[in-house]
Amino acid sequence: MKYLFFFVLLFGIQKQMFAQGFSVKGSVFEEGKNESLPFVNILLLSLNDSSQVGGTVTDIDGRFELTGIKRGEYLLKIQFMGYKDFFQSIQASSNVDLGKIFISEVATDLSEVVIEARRSTGMQKGDTTQFNSDAFKTMRDASAQALIEKLPGISSENGVLQAQGENIAQILVDGKPFFGNDVTAALQNIPAEMIQSIEIFDQKSEKAQLSGFDDGERLKTINIITKPNRRKGQFGKTTAGYGSDERYLGGTSINIFDEDTRLTITGLSNNINILNYSSDPNVQTNESPQQGIITTNLIGANYTDVWGEKIKVTGSYVYTVTENLGIESRFRDFVTTDQSNKFYTEISKDSRINRRHQANLRLEYNLNERNRILYIPRFSARFENENSGFFGETSNGISLINTVENSRIGRYEDFDLFNRFFYSHKFNKPGRTFTARLNLTQGWNVDNSERNAVNTFFEQDGENIENLNQNTFRDRIGNSWNTRFSYTEPLGNKSQMELEYSVGNRKNDSEQLLYNVLSEAGGPDLLALDTALSNSFLSNYLTQQFELGYQFQTEKLKIQTELEFQDASLKNDQFFPVTEELNRRFQNALPTARLEYKFSPKTNIQLDYDTWTNEPQVGQLQQAINNNNPLQLRTGNPELDQAYTNQVRMRFRGNNPDKDRNWFIFAQGRLTNNFIANSILIAEEPVEVAQGVVLQQGSQLNRPVNLDGFTDLRSWLSYGFPLSFIKSNFNINAGLGITQRPGQINDQIGFNNSNRFSTGFNLSSSISENVDFNIWSRSSFNNVRNTLNSNLNSEFFQQRMRVNFNWIIWNGIIYRLDLNHQINSGLAEGFDNNFTLVNMSVGKKIFNNQRGEISIMAYDLLGQNANVRRNITETFVEDFQSNVLQQYVMVSFTYNLRRFSKGMDEKTYSDMYSEN
Repeated sequence: MKYLFFFVLLFGIQKQMFAQGFSVKGSVFEEGKNESLPFVNILLLSLNDSSQVGGTVTDIDGRFELTGIKRGEYLLKIQFMGYKDFFQSIQASSNVDLGKIFISEVATDLSEVVIEARRSTGMQKGDTTQFNSDAFKTMRDASAQALIEKLPGISSENGVLQAQGENIAQILVDGKPFFGNDVTAALQNIPAEMIQSIEIFDQKSEKAQLSGFDDGERLKTINIITKPNRRKGQFGKTTAGYGSDERYLGGTSINIFDEDTRLTITGLSNNINILNYSSDPNVQTNESPQQGIITTNLIGANYTDVWGEKIKVTGSYVYTVTENLGIESRFRDFVTTDQSNKFYTEISKDSRINRRHQANLRLEYNLNERNRILYIPRFSARFENENSGFFGETSNGISLINTVENSRIGRYEDFDLFNRFFYSHKFNKPGRTFTARLNLTQGWNVDNSERNAVNTFFEQDGENIENLNQNTFRDRIGNSWNTRFSYTEPLGNKSQMELEYSVGNRKNDSEQLLYNVLSEAGGPDLLALDTALSNSFLSNYLTQQFELGYQFQTEKLKIQTELEFQDASLKNDQFFPVTEELNRRFQNALPTARLEYKFSPKTNIQLDYDTWTNEPQVGQLQQAINNNNPLQLRTGNPELDQAYTNQVRMRFRGNNPDKDRNWFIFAQGRLTNNFIANSILIAEEPVEVAQGVVLQQGSQLNRPVNLDGFTDLRSWLSYGFPLSFIKSNFNINAGLGITQRPGQINDQIGFNNSNRFSTGFNLSSSISENVDFNIWSRSSFNNVRNTLNSNLNSEFFQQRMRVNFNWIIWNGIIYRLDLNHQINSGLAEGFDNNFTLVNMSVGKKIFNNQRGEISIMAYDLLGQNANVRRNITETFVEDFQSNVLQQYVMVSFTYNLRRFSKGMDEKTYSDMYSEN
């Protein structure tokens, strides 16, 4: 806590050092009565484009004050229901006191006809889809995530929130990063009632935003725009609960907003699998892992501010301690070169304690309107203790081939440091720009583990039993640097060219030492180095890239093409167990092309063609034998080449605000040659794979190799429209995926071909703040075909459905239901597990302001919770099942803090909320 306090204090001191803004204050009165008017909306607009730069509401005495105003000319707008809008120009060169401001009532014609119209859900602005939050009703205390899950095009895939078929990478609040790349934490810390609108777009890189040249670096981004009268105040939530089986939950989230200055502090302690403190009273709907039993303790902070007129800062820090107890079972059907069967079953138990520090910072310094400096550092540190064990056996479907019983105790430390420096300059000539970027990374890992294993091999002449007692020490240090320079030059009014050069190096120094523990009766244990399972090497990967680009742009059409030449050299020096040197050089041409066309302001299409290379990772190059599972050994391959990928992507967006309909189509095709795939050697008889390492009959050796022919085709479409007769929004979606994965079994190359068709819908209510429901369904049909062994051909079906229902019944009594239903068919025996997870709670709002709540919640009411899935790789098809959180009952107390703007109390806020 003392470091967190110092972190906040330091930011506060620096803010005061750079603060140079002015204030605008005054009081609002009703004309003719000389009576002050509380809760009036005060907006400060830019005089140039009428964009909003500040806002607040008057306090109980009609007073208001805007602070931190930059020097310039502004337009003050005062608006209040039933009164005429008031406008006044302001010159902010010093503090401004407007004194008393009088506004007059609007004359009302009693005979006028009032027409109520449903507000449009959203609109399309270029490549940005914007939604109006008022068109999607949620419960009063709902989180931003509850609101966003109602939006068309939003879905969840394996617990990951997606927008328009792609994973959401970051959340912005009023255009500024919030909690780094932790999407769930960001969405859970913003109440839905604060949100004015939501933007969904692909954020381009800093260089692309400045120069206009798209380099393909994009992050699927959601930008939450808050209401002007919610940008100054304190809000948050605190929860404490205790239940059966000693289940507990304690959490708090406090937000302190003062226009640009924003601080969020969050804390959490629980043993019910919640990783981020939820802003929803119905905590069981939080995205929590359905794998293992997880205890989490967390404290975090997020800080955003503007220092003076030139510096913007955003920072976050999170410290997390998790303990996960997992019990898993898996069944693998391996690919073989004939029609024989090779099955592997495993039951494992794993206990891990993980301590993790994560810190992010972003400093943006605008020297002037033409020069800008950006510095982004990130740091993470992980300390993990492992105590695990498993029992596995391989069979041919009739008799056992081998078994293994393995236990491990491990201690692991990982540190990662990333620094990005970015400089940009705009010349006087429009379109002429220069950018420079430098990336520096440093990472190091220290792993120590002790394992014991008993391997049994069933041979014709009896059982062969092998006992292992080993200690492993790994020490890896990696660093990299990369610098890039880019220059753009206009060619007339509609064209532009770009020259770019980059150079960088990635260095890895890795050592793995494995010792066999030799026990002697009456004496100390001795450690004997196993040279066959040990390795030490140094790897350097140097790349240079030169790029020439051309862009043509009109009001509706944008075409861009680039050609990059890449020269890369890989030097791999092995020092142990034998001295070897490997030098490789790769040269590639990497073309890209982009097309954007606007059919109208509401409809557009984007087409992208990209190529790139992927170099082998350090673990794939290290030739030491890894015997974590003695039945399935692994080793690296120092002769791996780069993988070369071609990708075509299409995005089509459309919106009809008149009929309130929107649609989105996404399609992508990918072809990779020299794909880094798995090669498996299945021993038909004992064979020596390294000096002193024998692969027994039925055991496997996994090794990465380069293979051609990896293809991946996928598409996704979404169509949304309102159902006015039930005041709800309906969204349907469908997707198609076709994947071909190459693999190698006993030197024979084959392909695992999988086809997947999915379809679903989402029905979300916009009835009122008292009734809220969301019905979501997703069904998928899967077909798998293997070219080497038709016994692996299979078809399976999965269907998931979720119903979330909230109802304020009467006088603050709230009923909540969260139902998840899953159907699995076509999986291995014992894995066709259909289940229904029902969570239900009843609560009562307390206190005059209705901000407190006492509730009783039942988790897994039917006692059916389960976690089952199928995994498909190039060498096997796996069915997997793990332990999950089981039935419990919890009583909890929750208090929601809401205090917005100067002098606004809870009653004022409640009245204000009811008027919106």
